[in-house]
Amino acid sequence: MADLKYYDIILKPLMTEKSMEMLENQCYSFYVHPKATKTQIKEAVEKLFAGTKVSKVNTLTTHPKKRHRRSQQQGFRPGRTAKRKKALVTLAPGSSAIELFEGI
Repeated sequence: MADLKYYDIILKPLMTEKSMEMLENQCYSFYVHPKATKTQIKEAVEKLFAGTKVSKVNTLTTHPKKRHRRSQQQGFRPGRTAKRKKALVTLAPGSSAIELFEGI
């Protein structure tokens, strides 16, 4: 297991139509480090965003897909998309909202 600090775990927020609808239920979505565990994600969110209390963390991993790139000299070259991990973080009732998502 990699030694991850809390500021290395949360990579960036995930902003889609579905994630914007989930904000009403205090559920936030983030791209996280692929080796991060649920407890590490919970601690990272509580430390990075003051006044938040996490009640539940759900994670899902998207596996890489095969893709082909076109190159002028070499024709099609095989490749893969990146492996990513998403985290859906639900805050406890009475917890303050994450300011990063406010006003969107």
